[in-house]
Amino acid sequence: MCPIGIFDSGYGGLTILQKLQERLPQYDYLYLGDNARAPYGSRSFDVVYEFTRQAVTKLFDLGCNLVILGCNTASAKALRTIQQNDLIAYNRTHPSPDGTPGNRRVLGVIRPTVEQVGSITKTRHIGYVATEGTVRSNSYELEIAKFFPDIKVTGQACPLWAAIVEAGEADSEGADFFVKKRISQLLAKDSLIDTILLGCTHYPLLIGSLRKAVPEHIRIIPQGDIIVESLADYFRRHPDMDARCSKGGTTAYLTTENPERFRECAKIFLHHTIEVERTDLA
Repeated sequence: MCPIGIFDSGYGGLTILQKLQERLPQYDYLYLGDNARAPYGSRSFDVVYEFTRQAVTKLFDLGCNLVILGCNTASAKALRTIQQNDLIAYNRTHPSPDGTPGNRRVLGVIRPTVEQVGSITKTRHIGYVATEGTVRSNSYELEIAKFFPDIKVTGQACPLWAAIVEAGEADSEGADFFVKKRISQLLAKDSLIDTILLGCTHYPLLIGSLRKAVPEHIRIIPQGDIIVESLADYFRRHPDMDARCSKGGTTAYLTTENPERFRECAKIFLHHTIEVERTDLA
C-alpha cells in the first residue's frame, strides 16, 4: 500500500482528511498527528522544521509517496526547506523499486488557499485568522503577494481558538466571546476586508461562532474544499503520482500521544469512532 500521508501537529488536519475522504474516497490515507509535542503554533522555526521533517520521513518510510502538511504552522515554517533540501536528499538515498531516484512529494495548505483569493475578493482587502506562529511567519502575506501584489493582507493571531475546539466547546458561549474578540480586532485593522481566510484547520469547527461575529457581506473561506480541489488538480497534472497512490478506500491513524485520548478528541472532528495506534518520531 502507498497511502496519501496527512500530517498535522495535532487534530486540525482531520478537517482536511474528512474532506478528502468525502470527495476522493477511492484513495488510501494515513494520518499522523504529533500530539505529544503539540501545539506547534508558538514554537520556533527551527523546532517546527525539525518536528515536521521527522514526521514526513516517518510517513515516507511507511510507504507514502505523497505527504500533505495539513497544518498551517508546518506549512509556513517547514515546507519550503523540506521541499528544497530534505526531499531531494531522501529521494536520492531511497530509490524507487526500479532503481531510479525516488519521486516522493510534500505539499502544503497555504499556497492552494492563496491561489483562490484573487477571484473571491472584490475590495482587494483580505484578512486571515491563524495561530501566532503562522501570523508571525508572514507566509500568507508573502504567498499572496506573489500571485496578487495588489491585494492588501491583514492577519490576526487567535490564541485559545484551537484549544476551545479540542475541549469540545466550539458551540459554547465562550467560543462566541473569543471569536468575536479576535474578529473585531482584525476588522479594526482594516475595515475594507471582504474576505476572511481560516488559516488554521481547527477553525472550521468554529463556523457557528464565526458567522455570528463576521458581518454578512464578508466571506469566510475554510481550507478543506480548496485543498481537495487542489489535490484533484494535482493528480490530473501528475498522473504518474496518481498511479503511485494506492486506491483501497482505507484510512489508518497514528499519534505520538495516548491513542485513547486521540480517539476521543478525533470524534469532535470526524463524528465517528476510529482505531488509532501510537508511534514515535524522534
